[in-house]
Amino acid sequence: MRPRASKSLGSMANETQKVGGIHFPFPFTPYSIQKDFMAELYRVLEAGKIGIFESPTGTGKSLSLICGALSWLRDFEQKKREEEARLLETGTGPLHHEKDESPCLSSSCEVASGTPRPAGEPAWVTEFVQKKEERDLVERLKAEQARRRQREEHLQQLQHRAQLKYAAKRLRQEQEETENLLRLSREMLETGSGAERLEQLESGEEELVLAEYESDEEKKAGSRVDEDEDDLEEEHVTKVYYCSRTHSQLAQFVHEVKKSPFGKDVRLVSLGSRQNLCVNEDVKSLGSAQLINDRCVDMQRSRHEKKKGAEEEKPKRRRQEKQAACPFYNHEQMDLLRDEALAEVKDIEQLLALGKEARACPYYGSRLAIPAAQLVVLPYQMLLHAATRQAAGIRLQDQVVIIDEAHNLIDTITGMHSVEVSGSQLCQAHSQLLQYMERYRKRLKAKNLMYLKQILYLLEKFVAMLGGNIKQNPNTQSLSQTGTELKTINDFLFQSQIDNINLFKVQRYCEKSMVSRKLFGFTERYGAVLSSREQPRLAGFQQFLQSLQPKATEAPADESQASAPRPASPLMHIEGFLAALTTANQDGRVILSRQGSLSQSSLKFLLLNPAVHFAQVVKECRAVVIAGGTMQPVSDFRQQLLACAGVEPERVVEFSCGHVIPPDNILPLVICSGISNQPLEFTFQKRELPQMMDEAGRILCNLCGVVPGGVVCFFPSYEYLRQVHTHWEKGGLLDRLAARKKIFQEPKSTHQVEQVLLAYSRCIQGCGQERGRVTGALLLSVVGGKMSEGINFSDNLGRCVVMVGMPFPNIRSPELQEKMAYLDQTLPRAPGQAPPGKALVENLCMKAVNQSIGRAIRHQRDFASIVLLDQRYARPPVLAKLPAWIRARVEVKAAFGPAIAAVQKVSPAFSLPESLPVPRSHFSLPSVCLVSPGEGSLFLTGTTPLPGAAPFLCPPAGDGVCHGPGLQGSCYKSESQEKGWSPECCQDPGAGISSHRRKWGNPEETVGPGCPWGLPG
Repeated sequence: MRPRASKSLGSMANETQKVGGIHFPFPFTPYSIQKDFMAELYRVLEAGKIGIFESPTGTGKSLSLICGALSWLRDFEQKKREEEARLLETGTGPLHHEKDESPCLSSSCEVASGTPRPAGEPAWVTEFVQKKEERDLVERLKAEQARRRQREEHLQQLQHRAQLKYAAKRLRQEQEETENLLRLSREMLETGSGAERLEQLESGEEELVLAEYESDEEKKAGSRVDEDEDDLEEEHVTKVYYCSRTHSQLAQFVHEVKKSPFGKDVRLVSLGSRQNLCVNEDVKSLGSAQLINDRCVDMQRSRHEKKKGAEEEKPKRRRQEKQAACPFYNHEQMDLLRDEALAEVKDIEQLLALGKEARACPYYGSRLAIPAAQLVVLPYQMLLHAATRQAAGIRLQDQVVIIDEAHNLIDTITGMHSVEVSGSQLCQAHSQLLQYMERYRKRLKAKNLMYLKQILYLLEKFVAMLGGNIKQNPNTQSLSQTGTELKTINDFLFQSQIDNINLFKVQRYCEKSMVSRKLFGFTERYGAVLSSREQPRLAGFQQFLQSLQPKATEAPADESQASAPRPASPLMHIEGFLAALTTANQDGRVILSRQGSLSQSSLKFLLLNPAVHFAQVVKECRAVVIAGGTMQPVSDFRQQLLACAGVEPERVVEFSCGHVIPPDNILPLVICSGISNQPLEFTFQKRELPQMMDEAGRILCNLCGVVPGGVVCFFPSYEYLRQVHTHWEKGGLLDRLAARKKIFQEPKSTHQVEQVLLAYSRCIQGCGQERGRVTGALLLSVVGGKMSEGINFSDNLGRCVVMVGMPFPNIRSPELQEKMAYLDQTLPRAPGQAPPGKALVENLCMKAVNQSIGRAIRHQRDFASIVLLDQRYARPPVLAKLPAWIRARVEVKAAFGPAIAAVQKVSPAFSLPESLPVPRSHFSLPSVCLVSPGEGSLFLTGTTPLPGAAPFLCPPAGDGVCHGPGLQGSCYKSESQEKGWSPECCQDPGAGISSHRRKWGNPEETVGPGCPWGLPG
């Protein structure tokens, strides 16, 4: 008998679904695919597997993840309590032979399983050791149970007292703040400190001087938080870590948790970066994430140093440290914020608002809530970056991790650990650092000077590797050698003559001394701090430093520039490059890109093995779930990420569910040839041919005449879109498209995307209301661009998605070639399959396709056509990489006529009244159009003035409604209906055959133009 659900999770559920003996609370009756999803997710978490889950957008994936994972957590906690109660009641632990019958639920049980005893050992010794282990286990369980009971009682009290406690503390805090402000104001007036502008500037400059660097010990260098944060050492309960790409996606997930049956009971905490959670306006105004991070850590260190010995400092130094301490870093208020976060589900925005009201740091306050939380919501970077994960206090041992929107997980890890620095940045950092060292040489300790000289030496050698001179202006330096060169890490270190420098120590020094932040502050203050008498000392660095920052007398060009985030110090980027050079030699490459001038040249570290950073997550976690709306092809996840991370194939479970839409609401088409029977193959060699671009334009014209609302057309690149657009404009195809749909084009600028989307949406809505000749809008987009991912073209915004060609990546890219070579050397080649490197190229292409075509269907009642314009899509290996729910419905059309007829079934071009249904079936060839007869059907008659073309063929009708070739392009209604159609001839340019229907019963209202049956033109 399954144990009852604990009261702590899911107790407020109104509806419970029982699937395979497991009870899943759900806010409404779930789809069958949601039940299957939750059941499989439960099994994966229970068995400690690695799951790859695919659930199309619109199928309720988020709710399935929430209810499935939290149902497992509910049962896990209940079973753990029952197991502990049994052990405590009997006073003995599980015997060795009972291990399979009663699995351990805690890491504490590991000892109870016993260490293998030596062969031939006396039985009484074995029995004594076993009983001692059992007694120790019982004692640990008692202590753990007491801690858990105390924690649960504390959390229950918090839920009851949080509101009153917060209100009382807030009132008392406001009174104290008022008194402090009055006292400080009186002191400033009495001392006249406001007039000491010059003294303040000099005092402020002191914080730019590097503190004494006492030790290279990694333990001290890794200390990034206040030592008094004892709560971070609190025992962590079993929890689920949920991460996604963006903060908006995380906020949406938290909103779904609130709506779920677990919303009132689960202890959830949302984590974010300092840039998103900082409430200190002085720090937040720095703009750059790196500057905010460094400034925040520096303020905590200043606070700690002040706490240790502020009374021994000079008065001027005390004033500086008092200003440096963050007023929001208050333990009492952060504890209050932690309690509030655990008492009720809150997203990032609510945490931010609470932090401002309570004058408590949401960044550190949310971290304090991690140990007791059952569900932790956080962005990708915080989970996948080891240093960030450690600094946040995240412990993955025996926990569950769910990575949502994981289709780009490999690229995310690769990009997160790949770093590029330009020649201009190297020269800037060298000039800044040399000037800094000369200015403060007498105040710096010997070890600081030693490390600064090492960094200067590294920068000089990096520039030399690019073929430049560190002492000359990078903008005017021309390089004798151009091109791209790849090197292994060891070769790069040897050839640049820096293999004798311990980069690990240099990296730790940069982290602990925060030299990049000090250097940034120095360059920020340069124009205001240094007086005219100091300028002669600048000599060779004056001109370059002045190019870094505007003079104090110069006003910004406009207010928007003045308020823009300031760029981080170039040394901050270079620190990341130095850290990357400590990667194992086989896992990365250094790319030297020489582009004519030194300023445009760059050094880049390319991570080849993302599994090296994912292995620790997989190793520590109990279970990992990789989920997304489109996960195909999954071979990349299995081979590049999981197999290379040491995961056994039998531990990996794949689950892919269908869509909730009816089968007739989606039509994926592969069109192999165009209207003129031109084979469609948009390869790199053929796609720029005029006939190929014309064929794509004619097909798009016919689709726009059939499909109502919005049509989204994707091209492989911005450059190819530009070429096609120019060609269509010269040949008149663009005007013919504009006669059917208003044309919009994806902008390259990010800030213009929202404007284009808004205009696109309004145009479609307006056309739907006016019912004029223009029936919607056409959006020309780029695969991998700003509109191919993250934007939903639901309902009328995307009734048809067209993919022109196959968007293969640039095979000539040195980075891609190196990645392919690495995979060919590392991964085994499966029998009968392409080499791993070639498979990578195909998978990158199909992932981009799947993300683009998945923009259309967004909910159960949606409908759309997906048109793939390239005969290569018909190949079985390519079709196999489409999502399963799309692949099962794909129709391959050798000719365009049957294809356009099929599109007409899914997306009727004209919204006819219920009394006048759309023709039930029809098909077309370039010169033939057949329409089946029947009650309420339409008959199209006309002539074909094109030489040699056959006339329309009308099906025989007993009522004599099929008129001969005397009327061109006229539509008639069956004589069985009292009302008739108003005859109208609508000539399609260049075709000679066309039709134009009018809405039934209203001769003045046009429903749609054009020849919807795909005639030439």
